[in-house]
Amino acid sequence: MAKQKLNTFGRVRALEGWKAIAFGAALLERMLPNYTLFCDVTETGDAPALRNCLNLVWETLKSPKSKFNVGVQLEKVEVATPDTSEFDNYGVYPAIDAAIGLAALLNLVAGDDPQGAVVVSKLSQGSVEAYLLAAEEASDETVKEHPLMAFEVEVQNELLDYIEQAKYPAKACEEMKQLALEAGISNIGLEL
Repeated sequence: MAKQKLNTFGRVRALEGWKAIAFGAALLERMLPNYTLFCDVTETGDAPALRNCLNLVWETLKSPKSKFNVGVQLEKVEVATPDTSEFDNYGVYPAIDAAIGLAALLNLVAGDDPQGAVVVSKLSQGSVEAYLLAAEEASDETVKEHPLMAFEVEVQNELLDYIEQAKYPAKACEEMKQLALEAGISNIGLEL
């Protein structure tokens, strides 16, 4: 399984331009519900701002002429990112991963971090691993074989299989979003 995981990151690293952005956005569709639940439970954060930001990224992919101020959106994400010192529940960690992933995606859109999709990919898998360890559903030795982690890697590879062959951004965006949400669960298994 570890070899497949490295292979996944290698494939993500090879993505360029709109394909890398679409892949990162699709993974964030599975991470954002973790942030939203955290906001609901703690009555903090700004889930609508993060949702809007991800929607802007999708819109730009579908209609390249539509632009948005990445700096302003990055600021909103930064303000909405929770601080672990202020919360004592586990939900803060996947919420932070989602916010950091969205910031990485925005930096990719802006051209400031060409490896932004790799950051999102690693954060998504890292969220699953941390969740399984914290919930004591897996140990360091068994986490890679746990069904939720195997599913995460499978979803990422499915998205990669699709985006590597895709030719048209607008069509690909719709398909990527559907593929990401198909199972009806977030990356850590929350029902959507």
